[in-house]
Amino acid sequence: MSQYIKTFHAIEIGDGGDGRWAARVRPIMMGAESRLTEEGRTPQGAVRARRLFEVHMPELAPALDRLAGQLATPWAGTLLTLAAVRPFFSGCTQIGGKGALLRNYDFAPDHCEATIVSSHFLRPVIGMQEAGWGLLDGMNDAGLAISLTFGGRFVHGPGFAIPLVLRYLLETCQTVDEAIGRLRTIPVAIPQNVTLVDPDQAVTVFVGPDIPLIEAADSCAPQPPAPTGSRRAGAIHPDPQATGRRAGGGS
Repeated sequence: MSQYIKTFHAIEIGDGGDGRWAARVRPIMMGAESRLTEEGRTPQGAVRARRLFEVHMPELAPALDRLAGQLATPWAGTLLTLAAVRPFFSGCTQIGGKGALLRNYDFAPDHCEATIVSSHFLRPVIGMQEAGWGLLDGMNDAGLAISLTFGGRFVHGPGFAIPLVLRYLLETCQTVDEAIGRLRTIPVAIPQNVTLVDPDQAVTVFVGPDIPLIEAADSCAPQPPAPTGSRRAGAIHPDPQATGRRAGGGS
């Protein structure tokens, strides 16, 4: 049996302005425009992505501008909104309990950015970085931990790639209840399962472009659950060909 070695890096980036984040991310951003949707590569699409970001994540706008300004690609600002990226679909499994969160990564090792980042954009947050500054999972200084998995249905609609949503929740929330309240208001581009844990409770929810937020009966998400009672929205479309993970969506 052949041996595969994957090296993970852990970095402290502070508010992202001193170059450490940019040095790590620049190679990942090569060919960034290929990760954007066709609309996202237009001036109008870039404006719409920025507007969506400012409506739903205004607290992070200064951080986005600070990060994008360190990247050479003209698409950086749009890409980092994660509101105009091509969808991808991949699996994972996660389970939570009071004060504990366990998950795995069910995808090829080459598709993991392999960077654990400790940051302080709005508050101390640590997690597994994805799509520039999003997170596959993470924890903040209040003891809130969150992770994501793919929701099991191949649909795509307007909204954010989920790694940035996790970043936003960890930057702005202290408890599971607060994070779920914010998550209800944020459009998510593809179906996702989100497990949230704090010292007092653990909850898994289903979100997606064609369903309201649904709380699961148990705080776990094997891949792939398909919540019942989902409804199709007019702007949603099946996207079975978007299967690569490097576009910036869900685990």
